[in-house]
Amino acid sequence: MDPLKNLQDRGFVKNCSNESALREKITKEPITFYVGFDATADSLHVGHLMPIMAVAHLQKAGHIPILVVGGGTTLIGDPSGRTEMRKMLSLETIMHNAEQVQKQLSKFISFEDQKGMFQNNLEWLADLKYIEFLRDVGKYFRVNEMIKSEAYRLRLERQDGLSFIEFNYQLLQAYDFLMLNDKYGCVLQIGGDDQWGNIVAGVSLIRQMRQKEVYALTFPLLETASGKKMGKTEAGAVWFDALKTSPFEYYQYWINTDDRDVIKFLKFFTFLSLDEIAEMEKLTGADIRQAKETLAFEATKIAHGEEEAKKAMEASRSLFGSDVKDHENIPSKQVEKKLFEKGISVVDLFCIAGLATSKTASRKLIEQGGAYIENERVTSAEKIITEKDLVDNSILLRQGKKNYIKVVLK
Repeated sequence: MDPLKNLQDRGFVKNCSNESALREKITKEPITFYVGFDATADSLHVGHLMPIMAVAHLQKAGHIPILVVGGGTTLIGDPSGRTEMRKMLSLETIMHNAEQVQKQLSKFISFEDQKGMFQNNLEWLADLKYIEFLRDVGKYFRVNEMIKSEAYRLRLERQDGLSFIEFNYQLLQAYDFLMLNDKYGCVLQIGGDDQWGNIVAGVSLIRQMRQKEVYALTFPLLETASGKKMGKTEAGAVWFDALKTSPFEYYQYWINTDDRDVIKFLKFFTFLSLDEIAEMEKLTGADIRQAKETLAFEATKIAHGEEEAKKAMEASRSLFGSDVKDHENIPSKQVEKKLFEKGISVVDLFCIAGLATSKTASRKLIEQGGAYIENERVTSAEKIITEKDLVDNSILLRQGKKNYIKVVLK
């Protein structure tokens, strides 16, 4: 079995250092590899699925993943892909986030029987002595090479520039790789292509300090066919946390996939074989709905379990051309009765319900004909909703074709 070819055939590989040597190593024996996640939020989201699914495929092939949460590096903030400096978080918040991230990753990756490991890089970064670090590690980095990195170059071109604290990030990520190589024999780091500069910096550091060859592999930065960032909707991010994004809403995100993305997403975000996916690629017209349903079910099953995936699928099927007011699996949002006693604008209502991220986004949704109340299109952003519009103390809202939520009085 060639795990690297499997990743390539599914579209995961954008760049790879010394591909032939990595292929020989990874097909000959189990290797230890790692991927990092920051701790800037208490939940991961669909945008993190590329590295997670790549890890899962490699683990299924018998390789041992180390999932590193950046308890230490989050104190600094990764400038990769950012147009401005990240908000600085307290250590207490970061550690809470790290704990939540670990729980979520355990749904995708097995940590039993030493099949995988979870590490927090605060363990080895917190007690670094600055002068010793500069002497022992910093001397291997060249500023002229670092600023060629895409992450740094883009920030340097902006008026706000790049802070000195962020400039240190590459050194710390490279040091992570060095520590994991020393402690666990880790020989491969994987991540998004915006991390290429940081990852190869670690490859170079280990080569210079330990005279060992290790490897880098990155994935393409994924956008939907419509040009949207993966995992983003008009209502915001699609979270793994069921309290932030319910299993039903998670399922709906996938069932509403653009026709042009379905096969690509089946390869990335499910464990279906490439032969099975090739059969679905033959579907055309309305039959593509079958492939979308498969994608939604498989993706939801991985994130929330088979039972929740079945519930979401049943609820979604009932939505398709049916009256859905009383369906128990439709997500709901409780709001204060006094809002309707006074009267609430439809713009505010869609924001409160979580179907729009801002009043501007809500107005845009209405203007484009994508906002519905009780399955009737909202034609004016000036509309006021009162108690008389409620049905059994609730009101059904819809964003687009299939994104429903029931607002219920509390």
